Amino acid sequence: MSQSNEEFISVDEVLKKLPPEDYIKVKNVLFGSETSELPLTEKAASLAKSFDFDLVSCKFNCEEEELRSPRIVRVGLFQNEIPLSPASPISKQREAVHKLAKEAIETAAAGGVNILCFQEAWNMPFAFCTKEKLPWTEYAEPAEDGPTTQFLSELSRIHNMVIVSNILERDEKHGDTIWNTAVIIDNHGDYLGKHRKNHIPRIGDFNESNYYFEGNTGHPVFETEFGRIAVNICFGRHHPLNWMMFGINGAEIVFNPSATIGELSEPMWGIEARCNAIANSYFTCAINRVGTEEFPNEFCSGDKKPAHKDFGQFYGSSYVAAPNGSRSPGLSRVKNGLLIAELDLNLCRQMKDKWCFPMTRRLDMYAESFSEAVKHDFEPQIVRK
Repeated sequence: MSQSNEEFISVDEVLKKLPPEDYIKVKNVLFGSETSELPLTEKAASLAKSFDFDLVSCKFNCEEEELRSPRIVRVGLFQNEIPLSPASPISKQREAVHKLAKEAIETAAAGGVNILCFQEAWNMPFAFCTKEKLPWTEYAEPAEDGPTTQFLSELSRIHNMVIVSNILERDEKHGDTIWNTAVIIDNHGDYLGKHRKNHIPRIGDFNESNYYFEGNTGHPVFETEFGRIAVNICFGRHHPLNWMMFGINGAEIVFNPSATIGELSEPMWGIEARCNAIANSYFTCAINRVGTEEFPNEFCSGDKKPAHKDFGQFYGSSYVAAPNGSRSPGLSRVKNGLLIAELDLNLCRQMKDKWCFPMTRRLDMYAESFSEAVKHDFEPQIVRK
């Protein structure tokens, strides 16, 4: 789980090596219009330092309106490597990761966070490369009242914070089936609902389809006291229609808790959440885990590579993107970190009015095309000489 000395810290840090004038120009092209500084309390900075994780903050700008008051919300994104080796006993791992989560929540609360999201399968090793089932399926727990939900419910109530918790769910009412599930806990400590991962990867070491199936919860949007939120879990970020449906259902912030590795997806990482924030006129929050997890037994995935014990490096780099194309600084590629961003949700409607994307997207035309495309005798619309 140690980091290679060859790994660079972040794209942001590399860009800062440019001459100041060039840095500003390049950053505005890559990251959109400048975000503002967001001062945090000394307590938040002190806690992050004592818990040894990075703390980054920013504020997205939004024009003031005459008739609507600003709708200010602070979101927190926490990325981390698992605190113990994957081979550690489950009880010890859970105890250690819950301790880490409590530290993150306390720091987020000191920073004024209203909604906090953890990474995909945050409370366990990302063991779905192994196909072994045991002991990894023992991490699965009920979404509504499992030990992780109970643990977070108390903290959300204490800190008046909505928490998005992506876990391995055990559905005891339907044959003990397993799902990859985001649990939404409201700021009163109550279970608000859940969403199951819609798209399951079948690439490289991502052998998740051996553990759980595609989700069956549609595209729910959860109305909280701080705004309407949704969760597009990991691989769903590669599917534009998945993002779109959350927008059609009224989402203002869409979280994308992920676990993805550098060799496979890093060039795509900074594009997808930002692109879909623009296309759907909402804020997106992309969270990725950190570190390299080595498992007790070798595994392979039919990709012509020798058997190996690790998945690869999870590269962190969590960030927030706005509907106007601007984005926050990214967290480190190699270290635990908390990103706090202040948003004005009025920006969502302002961008809808500016770009008219909801008006021009032609759902009727695509609905007709999709209804034809799913038929077994579908013929592509190709014009030939």
